[in-house]
Amino acid sequence: MTADANQLLFSYGTLQSEQVQLARFGRLLTGTPDALPGYATSYVTITDPDVIAASGTDRHPCVLPSARKDDAVEGTLFRITDTELAAADDYEVDDYARSEVVLRSGTTAWAYLDAGAVASL
Repeated sequence: MTADANQLLFSYGTLQSEQVQLARFGRLLTGTPDALPGYATSYVTITDPDVIAASGTDRHPCVLPSARKDDAVEGTLFRITDTELAAADDYEVDDYARSEVVLRSGTTAWAYLDAGAVASL
């Protein structure tokens, strides 16, 4: 971890991949397991060729608020720099919107949620 890593990012999808981390951040991230309660996983089809090349797939997970109180999305909490957060923003396509969330641990972090669901909140 770098000294200026002051942003918390929760990833449940391709940002957990070593190949995506190396392509986006130029390093492997170290994180801790956590979960996003009140959400469920869905999938979107990615059309951006750069994102597909980095992740190796056009099918990416996306999370939506769930009506089921037991639902939670498992993932990893990373501490990253402002520059890395901007790189993550650049990587995520328009299907996602970065939002602050509260994780099962009680930690507040950024996460990329379904953009349509965020717009309706």
